[in-house]
Amino acid sequence: MPFAPVNGIDLYYEVHGPALGSAPVIVFAHGAGGNHLSWWQQVPHFRDRYTCVTFDHRSFAFSKDTARPADWGGLPDDLRCLMDALGIERAHLVAQSMGGWSCLGVAWHWPERVHRLVMADTHGGLQGPSIPWPPAERVTPPEGVHPACGETMAREQPTLHFLYEQVAGMTYPPRALRDASALMSGVAAPTTEDAAKMTLPILFIAGEEDIVIPPPVVEAAAAAFPNARLARVPAAGHSVYFERAARFNELVERFLAE
Repeated sequence: MPFAPVNGIDLYYEVHGPALGSAPVIVFAHGAGGNHLSWWQQVPHFRDRYTCVTFDHRSFAFSKDTARPADWGGLPDDLRCLMDALGIERAHLVAQSMGGWSCLGVAWHWPERVHRLVMADTHGGLQGPSIPWPPAERVTPPEGVHPACGETMAREQPTLHFLYEQVAGMTYPPRALRDASALMSGVAAPTTEDAAKMTLPILFIAGEEDIVIPPPVVEAAAAAFPNARLARVPAAGHSVYFERAARFNELVERFLAE
């Protein structure tokens, strides 16, 4: 099992596709309900043309961080150090939810390391008066539906919903989304004023059923960057990459190929 020594912990990672240095690199950063396995529908799609790197954030799945389980302030630096350890000078970053804090942080602090950035169902902690976060009130999902999954997926694809819950359950102890939100508040994030100065291309993706980071939040974040665009995906909740993988892959494929 491959681990990289990163900021005092052993960070688990996987590399799929062409050898590092022989093709463009995509680094996938999972959300609080996932881990490296979350990208099982993306890696096979992209690995013929891109070197695909997946990893477990600290204290998730195989990246044990028992000494500092509540220390998430260094998530962006963890990602940068992982890229250093693997010899990745520059990469496309694809972020889901919590992974947006990691990836946006890298793009903010070390813009020379990022080609293009995909922010799926996330605002990455972006702060400013135009960002309606945190929401005035939280929406409770129907009984039996994971909050990070859309109600449509739970109803129409119960086996996929079950798989999501199984993947999320690999992190022990399991983290409630409210706990993850509190921990992510310790991650330094840019303001909308900072965003106005960031010129890298960014694709924001929002699931129209998302109750965790609702579409208006993602839309407002996209509007703060001069070179960003927004794609909304119907019949999808907080995990478009998992719920509507074909559409997600199509959007990302087109964006990275530009």
